[in-house]
Amino acid sequence: MTIGEAAAASGVSAKMIRYYEEIGLVAPAGRTAAGYRMYGAHDVHTLRFVRRARDLGFGVEQIGSLLALWHDRARASADVRRVAVDQIGQLRRRIDELQAMVRTLEHLADHCHGDARPDCPILDDLADPPADASPPPDARFGHGARRNPKEHA
Repeated sequence: MTIGEAAAASGVSAKMIRYYEEIGLVAPAGRTAAGYRMYGAHDVHTLRFVRRARDLGFGVEQIGSLLALWHDRARASADVRRVAVDQIGQLRRRIDELQAMVRTLEHLADHCHGDARPDCPILDDLADPPADASPPPDARFGHGARRNPKEHA
């Protein structure tokens, strides 16, 4: 099947398939004489695996580890469990960061008059945060940034 068909069958965009091939996360597809990528059922299965791992918040490095474990029939399930448990910890930290952001924004919104006056505690905080403000969250959440913009495309 073509890259478009593989994308539709796997739920991974063609752009992301090319990116995953480029970084070596998935094996490059076979090519026709004209240079078109061609995918088989095994490729689509692998792409679905990657998609599901992304849906669970795993990063590219972690997915590479999971793919290696998936292909290693001699693996210990403890190794797979360790990757999952590490991910749970990371997700919990991200949840805590997001909840702190919500609390801060709720506080700021509660103190904003929301009327025609120009003074606004929300903009004041953004321009000059208080000294006791919590440190900014990591780059995954700052200004809508992602670890890699291509990861979620």
